[in-house]
Formats: sequence, C-alpha cells, structure tokens
Amino acid sequence: MSAPTVPANRKDFTLADAARQFSKHPSPLMIGAMLVAALAMRIALGDWQITDALVSASIVTAFPFLEWAIHVFILHWRPKHIGKLVIDPLLAHKHRQHHADPRVPALVFIPAETLPWILAGAVAIALLAFPRVGLGLTFLTLAMALGLCYEWTHHLIHTDYKPKTSIYRAIWRNHRLHHFKNEHYWFTITTSGTADRVLRTYPDPATVPTSPTAKDLHASRSGGAARNQQRPARSRQNPVTDRGGGPKDAGLRNRLPHIGVRLSSVLQSGVGRSRQ
Repeated sequence: MSAPTVPANRKDFTLADAARQFSKHPSPLMIGAMLVAALAMRIALGDWQITDALVSASIVTAFPFLEWAIHVFILHWRPKHIGKLVIDPLLAHKHRQHHADPRVPALVFIPAETLPWILAGAVAIALLAFPRVGLGLTFLTLAMALGLCYEWTHHLIHTDYKPKTSIYRAIWRNHRLHHFKNEHYWFTITTSGTADRVLRTYPDPATVPTSPTAKDLHASRSGGAARNQQRPARSRQNPVTDRGGGPKDAGLRNRLPHIGVRLSSVLQSGVGRSRQ
C-alpha cells in the first residue's frame, strides 16, 4: 500500500485551487448531492411555517456543540480492549492518522466508508423525528448544508490558503492550535470561541504548553509528568478528561500513613490500660 500523497507547499494557493481539490473527494460530492435533493424536495413541498424557522435557528445554534461532542467523544476515542476484542471505530482510527499527518487531503474528509451510514441516519431522523414532512426536510437540508460547510472549512484550514478576513483567521488559528499546540483544546471547526468557550476548552494559548502527543494521540498514557505537560499552567486538570484527583486529594493521600500511625498508637495505649 503506497503512502498517501502530501501536497507541496504553495505560497500562491488560492480559493479556486482549494475548490478544485475539494471537488475531487467523495465526501463533498455525496453531501452535496443529498443537499440538492433535500432542498429541491423542500421547495417543491412548500408548507412553510414558523416552526421551520425555529428548527433552523436551533440547529445552527446547536451545531458548534455537536462538533465539539463528536470531536471529543468519537474522533478522540481511545481504543478499548475487551479480551481479544478491540473497539476502535473507523472514524477515530482515521482521525489519529489525520493528527499524525494533517496535510494529507484524504484524511481531512469524513471517511467514504462511514459517510453513507451518517447520511442514512440523517434521513431517518428527518422522517421519524418531526411531525411534518416539510419540517423534516428543513432539518435535512440545513444538516447537509452545515455538513458541507464543515467539510469545506476543515479542508481549507489544512491547505496553503492564507486567511484574508478576521473571521476566517480566528477559525483557522483555532483549529491549528488544536493540531500544533495541544490536542486537548480548541475542538470546534467551523467557529471559534463558541462551544469551546462555553465548555472551557478555549484557554489562552500562552498558558498551554505544547503537547508532545498532538501528532500521536493517546501515545503517552503512563507517567504523571507526561500528562502534566499537556495541561495549562493555571490548572492541574484537563477540563475534558480529568474527573478529580487534584492537589487536595494528593495531600490527603500523603497524610494517610501518619493518620494510621497515630490511630495505631491510640489503640495500643487503650488496650494496655484495659489490661492493667
């Protein structure tokens, strides 16, 4: 199996160049086809109601949080071993490869093997979760539009195209910090400072050490020093994965042997007095 092709660096890379690359991959074509079909059916059906606007606003608001959750709990999934069985979804496996070599275009996109299942799931939600067919089609149309936006933004960030606007520069910087500074923070793709800020994974980059495992996810599991290197200077805890074990717990653990010695002395003296 040949190694994936990494494009050469180009200082004159344009949006048109990025669009040509984008159109060659199956994921944008599949999502785009679903978007066109859903939009055509939605327009043909009509029956527009206020709930269409409410559902649309809800989806747009929730999308950064959905990105965050998928990135944290699915893409950064740590392989689990149950006996001889290894639970390692393809999405997580491909994402580890993407972190190892972020410039490989084929690893930027949703894998073609899993995308049909994702699209089928979106269609099932549209058909079963809404009281009107039109409302379901509104959901499906917007979901496909946001999915295409996700793929385009992620693709563009990993090309040589340089940001020209402040909005895109913030998005570009946010994701590159995730890849090249510390993989435990900055999880959103299409926005900056939204879900990450709310969910406390948007620290000041100056307070976050450069992670030694940003290109090799889950490589360092043992050794407290290695884990502590990946946490901000202001906090001993990773806001995504840690669940306690802070300095107070450590102090209590250090005092336990002394507490045990004093308790033993008290018991022995009590036994001695009772014998007398």
